[in-house]
Amino acid sequence: MKTITIIIRTLIGLLLLFVSIGYFLKLMPEPVTTGDFKAFDLGLVSSAYIMPIAKFIELLCGLAFIFDLYVTLASILILPIILNILFLDYYLTPEAMPIAIFLFLGNFFLIYKHWDNYKSLFARK
Repeated sequence: MKTITIIIRTLIGLLLLFVSIGYFLKLMPEPVTTGDFKAFDLGLVSSAYIMPIAKFIELLCGLAFIFDLYVTLASILILPIILNILFLDYYLTPEAMPIAIFLFLGNFFLIYKHWDNYKSLFARK
């Protein structure tokens, strides 16, 4: 089970790192958007701060997953971004669903593996 955890953590980390570095260094061409996704993308781009913040968080969490540092924190920090990716893909770009499902399930697997670290967050005081 430890090997599976390392593989999933590393794959998620590499994926997050690849996407965030590609965004900041403009390594990938801008995707062609149409319809509702074009309107959504235009809103994100025109906000001028949401995408850089999201990509910076992806970069930090990707590094944390790859180097096995602060994985508990990184899993919780990246969860809202992964949920947004999942819902965006489900409603607007269903062809990208497999990657979103992998990110979502992989992150929940990591949360499950580190559940002892989260117990104090849910303790009733």
